[in-house]
Amino acid sequence: MPKFEYKVVPAPTRGQKIKGVKTTQERFAHVLATLMNDLGRDGWEYQRADTLPCEERQGLTGRTTTFQNMLIFRRALPEQVAPAPMPQAEEAPKTPEEIAARAAASLTADAPEGKAPPALTTRPEGRAPLLGPARLTEDPEKKTGDVAAE
Repeated sequence: MPKFEYKVVPAPTRGQKIKGVKTTQERFAHVLATLMNDLGRDGWEYQRADTLPCEERQGLTGRTTTFQNMLIFRRALPEQVAPAPMPQAEEAPKTPEEIAARAAASLTADAPEGKAPPALTTRPEGRAPLLGPARLTEDPEKKTGDVAAE
């Protein structure tokens, strides 16, 4: 289903003086046709004219309602291509036998080309890293950045 974007422009309220156009109706029609043709060249399709209320200030505290004539245009948005589905990852082997079977299958001449199975490495557990400042201060009792302690 196509999606649209809309444009609302105020309808012209008076005609323009143009050579060869005599009456008020002809002048007004010319201005309206020019506006519609300009928007049509940009891909906008005329939909309708609406009269909408607009509340305006009148004086210091007063308000009055006026009615504005608007022209509504629309144009179709370019269709967005759906992104290609992501390839699903293979399930990781869970037992040492499955790991060995996959490794052996990848070493045969009939093995499909592709990514090699990940190598298993174990790291010896060592001490946890020290957290805190990069260097120790001269006085371990003195806290850095604590103005009240100085």
